[in-house]
Order: sequence, then C-alpha cells, then structure tokens
Amino acid sequence: MAHAVMPVSEIADKARHVYEQVFGGNPPEVEVCAPGRVNLIGEHTDYNDGFVLPMALPLVTVVVGSRTSDQVVNILTANEEVEEPRKVDFNLPTDELTLSPGQPKWANYVKGVVQHYRAHPLPGFRAVIASSVPLGGGLSSSASLEVAIYTFLQQLNPDDGDKVAKAVACQQAEHTHAGVPCGIMDQFVSVMGKAGHALLIDCRSLEATPVPLSEPGLVILITNSNVKHSLSGSEYPTRRRQCEEAAAMLRKSSLRDATMADLEEARSQLDDVTYCRARHVIEEIERTARAAEALRRGSYKEFGKLMVESHNSLRDLYEVSCRELDELVSAAMEVDGVFGSRMTGGGFGGCTVTLLQAHATDKAILHIQSLPWDVERDEICMNGFQQTQSVNTEQYSGTPTFYVTTPSEGVRVLKPVMT
Repeated sequence: MAHAVMPVSEIADKARHVYEQVFGGNPPEVEVCAPGRVNLIGEHTDYNDGFVLPMALPLVTVVVGSRTSDQVVNILTANEEVEEPRKVDFNLPTDELTLSPGQPKWANYVKGVVQHYRAHPLPGFRAVIASSVPLGGGLSSSASLEVAIYTFLQQLNPDDGDKVAKAVACQQAEHTHAGVPCGIMDQFVSVMGKAGHALLIDCRSLEATPVPLSEPGLVILITNSNVKHSLSGSEYPTRRRQCEEAAAMLRKSSLRDATMADLEEARSQLDDVTYCRARHVIEEIERTARAAEALRRGSYKEFGKLMVESHNSLRDLYEVSCRELDELVSAAMEVDGVFGSRMTGGGFGGCTVTLLQAHATDKAILHIQSLPWDVERDEICMNGFQQTQSVNTEQYSGTPTFYVTTPSEGVRVLKPVMT
C-alpha cells in the first residue's frame, strides 16, 4: 500500500550516526531539515514569470554537522542512490577562489550554495546529508538539499534572514553549479512552506499567498512511477528556450504578459511547436489562478477538473509526459472519490499528484497497482506517435510507489548551534 514517510527524527538519527562513524569525536553541533515539494498545478510556468501552486512535503533532506578550525568543507551523503564518491572535500571560496562544478554531481548543489551564500566569511565545516525525498521523482530533492545546506550555513554565520533572497540564492546555485535553469518555485516553497496550506506563488513579484488545504477528509496521493526517461535533462532547457523565443516573437518580456488573443494574432509567425509551448504556458498560468480560487472556496471538483486539464496540456502541448504518467492519471480518474490527477515536476517520468477523498485512498492505490506494469521499458507513447527512448533502468523498480500526504512546514532548524 502507501509508502510510510520516515519521520524527520529517524532521518536525523541516521545522519547523526553516520557523522559520528565517519568524523568521530563529538556529536554534530547543528541539525536542520528542508522539505521537498509537490506542485498541485502550474507546471513549467515558474520560469515564465507565472503562477504556481505547490505545497511542502513531509519528505525532507536533513543536514547535520559542525564547524571546523580550517577553511575546508568535508561533506558526505548517506544517500546510496547518488553516484560515488559519497564523500567530498573542497576549500571554501575566497576572492581568489571560485568553486567550480565537477564530479560527483550531487556535490555541485552544495558547492553552489556555499558559493552563493550571502554572508561571509564562512568557517570550514564537516556535515552529513540524509534524505527521504526520492531522487529524480519530480519532488524537488535538489531544492530541498540546497535549502537545507543554506539553512545549515545560516547557523554557522547568520545572514540577514531575508527568506526571499535565500530562495533566490539557492536557485542561483542550481543555475550555476548544477546547470539547470530552473524557476524559483522549488526553492521558494521549501523555504516558505506552511503546514495545512498550499502556496500560491507569483513568480514575477515573488509574493506568496497561503491557500488553505486542511479539509480533514481530503488527502494528496503522490504516485512515483519509478521511471525516468533519459531525455528529461536535455529537454528542460529546450522548453525554456522555446518559451523565451515565443515571448520574443510576441514582443513580451515573458509569456506572463501574453494572452491567447496575442498568440492567435501571431499564429502565422510561429511554427507549430513554438505555438503549442506558448499556448500551454499562457493557459496554465490562467488555470493556476483559477485553481487557487477554487481551492479557497473548497470547490474540489472544479480544482480536480483543472488538474486534469493541466495534465492533458502538458501531454499534448508541452510534450513532457510519457506513457507511464498518462496511465497513472487515467487509472486514478477511474476511481470514485478522486477529484483530479496530473503529472507533477519536469516530466518524462517521476510522479503524479492526485487530490482525493481520504476514504478512496486504498481503492485508488489498489486500482493503480492492478495495471499491467510489465511493459517494454524502452517504448513510450507520446502525443499519438511512438518514440524509442532510453530509460534509466537503475531508477526503475517495475511498479509505482505511493505517498499519502498533506501540506507540511517549510525549512526548520532541528538543533541550533550553541554559542
């Protein structure tokens, strides 16, 4: 059935145990955690200055560690899914030294945050990372790591406490050191998440409005397909570039400023692909604003309908879905008590998010599990034609896994540094 979410205390215990094994001596001085997120609606709109509606999850990344007397960072991850080596050492940046990305890739997120941290000088430190956020599942394991590392650094040398600037610094770390031109949503909700609420984020003004999502009979079901098609890494920057090209053709600073009337007027100047990308974004921004209002009113049927419309648009116009995600959404929508379902995250695998009545949870999971999952892994059906893509089989377990969750708190300090 549903996968039990490991309590934060257990993740911290694991990180603490590894820390004491590897570094010996005293226990870690500082312990922090930052959540992953699931986006309820508003996909691929954040880097177009649009609206998104994510919520923070109880799945978290924990960082424990202590300052040292030198200028060296010793960082170790307890996550066995990442590439080796799992222990990395590097010198702190100085006026003469800039941290450059390299191998292993997971360490680049740490390096990026250290480089973009807003209060220097930092002391050297040693730290251990442990996480319950699945890697590559579209639940923002990268942002939870970035925000956790930044919060850890705040305990060593406090900055001015500006939460928006903190999220932006973590976003910049992903741009410069992980090479992913992400929007601000993931880092923002990891910092600002509020228990019992989704967060409507205006990605242009960086204003966030909590939207209540605490109805007792309502739950969010996250279904991890455990599939990740290898084209996902290259297609994200391609989609972003296509949106920028569309905005330029429409003479707008971003697609946030465009309307469907603008797009139709310029239809003859756009190729079919660019038109479809822009149409998804323009309609998705408007759809997200409507969805937030429906959620405020408790109109869950309307919200669910908008979720399905979002998925269909991501499948047909933005072309970032895949057969596994489409099947998960279709199966969920066949169950009584389900309001809506859609893919979430960048696409080409990862997770779906489903809004449903709590009493329907077991029925939905059983129905999805009844699907024939012994499909050919290298054949996916996208937008009416067959494509052959390579699948990262190391991340494919054959059947989906499930998390039943509600909106959770954002980043928090579990054990502050003692002065």
